[in-house]
Amino acid sequence: MKNLIKAAREKKGLMVREVAQELGIDQALVSKFESGVRKPTRQQVIKLAEVLNIDANELLVQWLKEKIIYEIGDDELALQAMMAAEAEIKMKVLGTAKLKTPKAIKAIIKEIENCKKKLNKLRSYDSYRIAQALELEYTFESNRIEGNTLTLKETDLVINEGLTISGKSMREHLEAINHSEAIAYVKHLMDKKTDISEREVLAIHNLILRGIDQANAGKYRHVQVMIKGSGHEPPAPYIVPKQMEDLFIWYNSHKQSMHPVVLAAEMHQRLVTIHPFVDGNGRTSRLVMNLILLKHGYVIANIKGDSKSRMAYYQALETVQTGGGNNQFIELVARYELEAIQRYIDILSK
Repeated sequence: MKNLIKAAREKKGLMVREVAQELGIDQALVSKFESGVRKPTRQQVIKLAEVLNIDANELLVQWLKEKIIYEIGDDELALQAMMAAEAEIKMKVLGTAKLKTPKAIKAIIKEIENCKKKLNKLRSYDSYRIAQALELEYTFESNRIEGNTLTLKETDLVINEGLTISGKSMREHLEAINHSEAIAYVKHLMDKKTDISEREVLAIHNLILRGIDQANAGKYRHVQVMIKGSGHEPPAPYIVPKQMEDLFIWYNSHKQSMHPVVLAAEMHQRLVTIHPFVDGNGRTSRLVMNLILLKHGYVIANIKGDSKSRMAYYQALETVQTGGGNNQFIELVARYELEAIQRYIDILSK
């Protein structure tokens, strides 16, 4: 692992002190990681992978391998112990996988994959105008969830014609414009193959609140907040930075093994549960979810903002946040993704 870390750092053209600064540790410790004198913690391994653009799973495997070898050394029974441990680990991993994905979600994901294959064959018929229309609907629905009263047509006039709608607040106009620009930024990240990180989440949020609440745009909250009508109480503000760091440690350790639709849903609900911002948490979380989907070749999952759909969405989130499990929410997101792909196929088929 030591050679991998040093080679990746030199490839990126980073100094030891720059890596240390990103990790928030002394540069002497980074040097010890590279020389093999000290072993990083699991969290430091994941952070190193993010900073150095190394696959987190690859680095973690190397780290675990060295940890195992260090523990068992050259004991003559080491090989037998390893074989016995391998059998038990396989049983635990397979058992956990079965518990995590219920049949209903597996069935939807299977249908999503079948539809995605059909969609890929039709991609040559795709056009900018189709994407623009669907993104407009997404902006309309995502803002409607949060109480924006602009109609779909009014949203179009504000974004694409630059018109001001009589009787509508300046905030509602800015919400439409900002969300549209945030989608463009998400697509830019996707085109550049930029993986999602805290930096990108803050940048997306900055766009969402730009001109609306400039003091809090792109910044974690410093006050306690309550969610109206919810039994979930977001964490205290001083815990938010640590929880966001932990969120991306979780993401980097699961992004290779978890199905993208499940991963996207999980990131959405985990981010919105932390509620890291004073405002704009829902829109930011849904954009992060859709960035993950787009990165893996799926389409925007457009959660609807009408009363019935909004209540089902909030109820699924409430279930997760009050300890009822995340299956309901994952299934809800998966169904929206399936519906979105099927609709895209219908449009391109015509």
